Amino acid sequence: MRVEPEAIEEAAKLLYIRACKILPDDIKEGFARLDAAETDTTARTILATMIENIGVAERMDNLLCQDTGIPIFNVSIGRNVQVDGWALKEAIGKGTARATREHPLRSSVVHPITRRNEHTSCGERVPVINIDFTDADRELRIEMIPKGSGSENGSFLQMLIPADGVAAVKRFVVDRVIQAGGKVCPPTIVGVGVGGTSDLCMHLAKIAATRPLGTRCADAEGAKLEAELSEAVNSLGIGPQGLGGDSTAFAVHVETAATHITMNPVAVNIQCHSARRASATFTPAGIAIGF
Repeated sequence: MRVEPEAIEEAAKLLYIRACKILPDDIKEGFARLDAAETDTTARTILATMIENIGVAERMDNLLCQDTGIPIFNVSIGRNVQVDGWALKEAIGKGTARATREHPLRSSVVHPITRRNEHTSCGERVPVINIDFTDADRELRIEMIPKGSGSENGSFLQMLIPADGVAAVKRFVVDRVIQAGGKVCPPTIVGVGVGGTSDLCMHLAKIAATRPLGTRCADAEGAKLEAELSEAVNSLGIGPQGLGGDSTAFAVHVETAATHITMNPVAVNIQCHSARRASATFTPAGIAIGF
C-alpha cells in the first residue's frame, strides 16, 4: 500500500483542527465519572462549567481551548506500507501550517531565543513527529496531539538509583503533582515514565499522559503502580482548577522501559483536562478518522 504525501498533508490539516474542536469520548466519560463521584460543592460547580464549555465549543464549532499548543504527530507505520519518509515529514508540516492559516488557529510556536512567531504553528523541529512501526498489515496511523503550555510546563525528570526503590518513584510523582497544583488545569491525566534513559523516560511520560482513559500499562508492575498512584493523587484535595475537591486527576498512567542496572529514571508529564487528540488510519479501504 502506497500513501501519497498529498493525502498525509490533508490529514494533518484536518486532524489539527479536529483535535482542537472535538474532545474524545473517553475524556467526556471521564468527566461524567468525576462529576458523579465528587463530594465538594465548589468542585462540582467547576466540573459542571467545564462540561458545559465542552458542549458549547462543539455546538458552535469552536475551539475547546484558545491554546492550540505545540503540534505533536505520532506516526505508526505497518507492514507492506510504502511511504517517502522525507515527503511525510514535509507533508505534516505543510498540513499544520495550512490548518493554522486557513482555519485559522492561533499559532503558539515561537523561536526559543528571539520569540519570533511565524504564525504557522511550525518552526525548527516543530511539528514534533514521532515515528514507530507496528505489525499491522497495510496500515499507517497518524495521531495528532496539540500539547498546551499549561500542562507541558508540568514536566519533570529525576534520575533515581535502584536503592531508592518504588517508594521514591511514588514520592516523586505525588510531590510533582502537588508542585504543579492548579497550574496544569486539573482534572488531569498524569503521565509517568519509569526506566529507559533520561530522554526515553520523558517520552514514555508523554505517551502515558496522552493515552486514552481506560487503557492500562502493558507491564503488570506498571499497571499496579497506576492504580496506587491514581488513588494517592486523588486524595491530595487539589481538585478542579486547584480549588479543592476529589477530582484532581482522571487517572495516573504509567509506561515503562528497561533501564541500566545502576539507575532508575522517573519522569512526569501532565495532560490538562482538555485532553485533545485525533487520528487518521490509512488502509487500502480508505482513511478512517477518529481519536
